Amino acid sequence: MVSCRRCEERKMEISKKIAEHIEEVVELRRDFHRYPELGLQEYRTSEKVSSYLTDCGLEVRSLNRTGVVGLLRGDLTGPTLMIRADMDALPIQEENDVPYKSLNPGVMHACGHDAHAAMLLVAAKILSDLKPKLKGNIKFVFEPNEENVGALAMIQQGLMEDPRVDACLGLHVWTPIGIGQIAVKEGPVMAAMEHFRLVVKGRGGHTATPQTAVDPILAAADIIQGVQIIQTREIDVLREPTIIMFGKIEGGSTTNVIPDSVSLSGTMRYLFQGAEKNEDNPKRRFERIVANICKVHRAGYELSFMHGHPKLVNHGEMIEIIRSIAAHELNPAPEIISFVSMAGEDFSEFAARAPSAFYFLGAGNAAKKTCFPHHHPRFDIDEDVLGVGVEMHVRSAMAFFENAGNLRFLKTTSYNGGGS
Repeated sequence: MVSCRRCEERKMEISKKIAEHIEEVVELRRDFHRYPELGLQEYRTSEKVSSYLTDCGLEVRSLNRTGVVGLLRGDLTGPTLMIRADMDALPIQEENDVPYKSLNPGVMHACGHDAHAAMLLVAAKILSDLKPKLKGNIKFVFEPNEENVGALAMIQQGLMEDPRVDACLGLHVWTPIGIGQIAVKEGPVMAAMEHFRLVVKGRGGHTATPQTAVDPILAAADIIQGVQIIQTREIDVLREPTIIMFGKIEGGSTTNVIPDSVSLSGTMRYLFQGAEKNEDNPKRRFERIVANICKVHRAGYELSFMHGHPKLVNHGEMIEIIRSIAAHELNPAPEIISFVSMAGEDFSEFAARAPSAFYFLGAGNAAKKTCFPHHHPRFDIDEDVLGVGVEMHVRSAMAFFENAGNLRFLKTTSYNGGGS
């Protein structure tokens, strides 16, 4: 009975602290939104985050140029939990007419990273106040350049060590999901992704005499059409979901000149076991079609696959902590749903190295015009989700330490993630 009473007192204490910081988390989010910065250019954001964490009494260091890590050492011995937020914006001109509209032309927070950073900062402040009750350590990670796999560089620079990270948590605000909903699911939840660049090489000439040239524009058009058969004719879309998308095409300098080459860039995504290692994987299928189409057009090509990351796989025990917090400790209790996305998320690099949970907070609200998709110039969120995010961070961290003795993976000496 005493234990239950103490539990209720702690819950009330956390609720009170969160209520006291609602205005602060909204202002932080709006500040980050006004001053968005592209990947590895988050200098203002990084400085603000570092200063905030230092004021909270955390040990602060930088990784991957503009990344920030704040370490909170609990007064009691235990495992180390990592909680991540991303900070980078996108090269998009904002079209929203709001008081906190982006002041940086051509750059906006169109994916919710401003909200992620704000929520984790306030959670860090609240958890630092709970330091005497903390049965372990927390690494608060503010990742730069998430859109281009900033996680990997942080890992290579020692993020997961000193102290060694035992488990990871992350969340994403998500406008396709309604406010008042939380998506929590074990296993694969976000797709593996790779960026590609294809240069189709022809022979330039005059548009009045196309027979003397090799037109790379025509070959590129056939390639864009041709690779669609991979995802619609060659694979089982239910068992091996794959998406190949072209996002950028560059070629030519004027209207009456056939160019020497055309450059195409895009992404390839897949969400099934073995996609990356299978001999007949999507990348090989892609190159087979490119090579044969170029041969038909008498053109050459150069194909390169650049940065990417594995699919994001949630660990069952970590996900159960999140599901339990959402179902039993939030007031009002959200609707808990299952959700899988073909979008990519480089949190998968952390999940491949330590048991992790990554979940989605519904931020869509038609009445507030926050139903535009991510990466849209009118993307925005229902700010009511900010308090929910802070509460989930705080309560899930405390629950992780309280349940550490019952987590099977913490009883083993090593962990091999399933994220690749």
